[in-house]
This record gives sequence, structure tokens and C-alpha cells, in this order.
Amino acid sequence: MDNYFSIGRLVATFGLQGELVLKHSLGKRSSLKGITALFLETRKNSFIPYFLEKAKVKDHEQVYVKLEGIDTKEAAQKLTQTNVYLVEADFKAQVSKDAPVSMLGFMVEDEALGEIGIIDEVIEMPLQVLAKVIYQGKELLLPINEASLIEVLQKDKRVRLRLPEGLIDIYL
Repeated sequence: MDNYFSIGRLVATFGLQGELVLKHSLGKRSSLKGITALFLETRKNSFIPYFLEKAKVKDHEQVYVKLEGIDTKEAAQKLTQTNVYLVEADFKAQVSKDAPVSMLGFMVEDEALGEIGIIDEVIEMPLQVLAKVIYQGKELLLPINEASLIEVLQKDKRVRLRLPEGLIDIYL
């Protein structure tokens, strides 16, 4: 089974021919060159492939996309607010190493506790990034900001943090 990585969401329609605006978190301007299919989560954990006819950069975090079989504004409207995913190989080819979303799949290591778990989701907030990690069967939202981040080891796929004392106890 493929691993799917969230890259953003379809936020609006564009034009009358079924084009959509994809707001992504890839961390760079992207025309999705080399991508043949986007996977839309139309239902929870159900990733439906939609073949990409064309894509055009709008700005550093948005791209216009035209999906095969979506030829009217009405058909496109039904897909707005849908989460968009890429398979792992495509995700790694498209994401910037500086983008917070590039930490998906990295091991979180706390200075005091050691290894906590693998980052399942990255949530970008205005002043910080939250990493969703499963620890002892519980979902944790760990802050990644100037105060907590020690280092990101790209090569080792690790994120070293200095978490506030007692934070993990709140979840357990």
C-alpha cells in the first residue's frame, strides 16, 4: 500500500472549464511538474486518484489545476474544500527541504524523554507548527517553534525538541 502525504486543499474554482485552485504547503513555487495524479480524500482515509491534465503556478502557495473528467465549474465546486495528497515518491520530489511539511515521517526526539514517535501530520499555525505524533496510544500535538526546536536532522529523518516540562503528561 502506498503512503499518502497531505500537500494541501482545493480551496476554490477558477474559470468555467472545471479548473481548481490548490493551496499547498510544499514550501516553494510548484507547477507539479512530473505529477500524473493527485489523490483526493473524498471520505476519511479514502484516497481517490484524479489525473492531472494541467497545472499552472498562481503564486508560492497556490497552483491552478485541471483534473481529468472535471469539465464544468459545477463539477469542480463539488471538490472544493477537499484535502489533496501525493504518493510518497511524488511528495519527496515536490517538497522543499525547508517546508515544515517535509518533516512528515520524521522521528521526534525529546531532549529529556528520548524518542517519542513518528510525525503523522504537520499543522501550520500563524506563530508555530504543530506535529501530530502517536505516543503510548495517545495523539500528541507537539509545538515546533523557536523555543522548542533544537535541530532537524534531514539525513537521519529526526527532529530534536526541547519540550516544556509536563506537556506530554497532559495528554497521558
